[in-house]
Amino acid sequence: MLKMRKQDNIVGYFLTAPYLFYTILFFVYPLIWSFWLLFHRTSIISRTREFVGLENVYQALGSIKVFAAFIFTYKFIAIFIPVTIVISLFIALLIDSLSKGKIIYIIGYFLPYLASGVAMSLIVRGMLSWNSPVSQFFNKIIGYTPDWFGNSTLAVIVIALMVSWKHSGYYALIFLAGLQSIPDEIYDAAKIDGVDFWMMIWKIIIPMLYPAFYTIMILSTGLSFAIFSEPLILTGGGPYYATHSWQLEIYRQTFEFGNAGYGATIGVLDAIVTFVTILLIKRLLKTWGGLYG
Repeated sequence: MLKMRKQDNIVGYFLTAPYLFYTILFFVYPLIWSFWLLFHRTSIISRTREFVGLENVYQALGSIKVFAAFIFTYKFIAIFIPVTIVISLFIALLIDSLSKGKIIYIIGYFLPYLASGVAMSLIVRGMLSWNSPVSQFFNKIIGYTPDWFGNSTLAVIVIALMVSWKHSGYYALIFLAGLQSIPDEIYDAAKIDGVDFWMMIWKIIIPMLYPAFYTIMILSTGLSFAIFSEPLILTGGGPYYATHSWQLEIYRQTFEFGNAGYGATIGVLDAIVTFVTILLIKRLLKTWGGLYG
């Protein structure tokens, strides 16, 4: 019996070895190295390592660019998450109401999620260029062409809406799975009691989709701290650092300016802020979930 158990353990270790190797190589090792770089002044190509203590931390905490990334991320969250949830839930309700052809609509709404963020950013930049049909349309309606990427408010909105459009189909699948797990008996009982459509959504569907809301809120919050290609291509972080993301600052400090130690410090701060934000959102969601048992 003991021999068979040892054999099972060996098989288990063998099967989990690829994942353990992947985790160590791409997560554990970079994490340890980032904390080591935090206390040093170095570049990614230099062999010199100068110990500077907490100097990188003090520099990051007093940096205008890091503060701008902090502000931009929360502005992005304030637009991205509500819009994405509304659109995703609408798509899920629409697909769930269909009697035929659901798979076609699922594939159609999911395709933008598979598209490259770089390609989508280039398309959006072309669509909103100064002489594009969209800009000319607004020029005829309001009398001037909006400076989509030169106005700090519009730039944040454009990026948030573009990322929302890209991910709404994916999050709609999560909502759809939640909708299909609601028993038909609940809908039948609600109809017998005379519950109308909007009351059914607010009092039945949304509370019973709590697990889906929980998952989407956590995923979308983590995504908000990780956007990179969209601000890089559309605005370059401007205007006046209005769309300067954490990942953009990490990239520029590490690869453009060669400050690997400082870039790692910003990465660690980004991870800490992300963790704290997700923790706060989880507590809010658990409070909301507690209201419905």
